[in-house]
Amino acid sequence: MASIKKQTQVRLEEDVLAAGKAAAAARRLDFNKYVERLIIEDTTGARAAGMTAAQRLIDEHGAFLDDLEQQLHAPYADQRPGAAA
Repeated sequence: MASIKKQTQVRLEEDVLAAGKAAAAARRLDFNKYVERLIIEDTTGARAAGMTAAQRLIDEHGAFLDDLEQQLHAPYADQRPGAAA
């Protein structure tokens, strides 16, 4: 059985709308589906669970990730604009 969708209207600042449409496009979603997912994630606790897991990852492995990032950027640190590679 297909669910019945209801239509609503939302007023957003122009820059907020543009950011939302860009985020939807980056996820290969239409804007309506993107907004629907945000609401579902927020109201079901899925977003909070994901944020908690991300924070736990940072807390447990943050120093390693920072070190890794520095190592990855090290070869480029001494390059100046216009300098030969």
